[in-house]
Amino acid sequence: MDALLTPVVDDDGAPFWEYAARGELRVQACAAEDCGKLRFPPRPCCPHCGSFASEWRPMSGRGRIWSYVLPHPPLLPAYAAQAPYNAVVVELADAPRIRLVGNVVDGPTAPLDSVDPGRLRIGAPVRAVFCPDPSGVTLVRWLLER
Repeated sequence: MDALLTPVVDDDGAPFWEYAARGELRVQACAAEDCGKLRFPPRPCCPHCGSFASEWRPMSGRGRIWSYVLPHPPLLPAYAAQAPYNAVVVELADAPRIRLVGNVVDGPTAPLDSVDPGRLRIGAPVRAVFCPDPSGVTLVRWLLER
């Protein structure tokens, strides 16, 4: 079976993936005293104040489905084998302007097709789980909250 796509870790985003490997969801924030705004995706300079000072703030790992899609063929072979699956955009509960892309699954290591697409709803509460990937990157996935 072909491999699934994995994120490319760059210098700006490396801390995100390092925290994920520890089971922590963190978001980059401006460390300038008069700014402090969160930003995602990570980047070297704050888009609000221009500061190069940054820090990584812990998030609760809770959010809600802001949008989702159920991809239809033609798909890459590794994904076609797991259809139907979902790709979601999750808005973080403690940072509503921050949205992460992932998949809703039944468990951290469950396959992408482990959740019936009929269970997905815009606004549904979710929480982050962490899935070690064979590529060495720990992926952030989402569980539906009950």
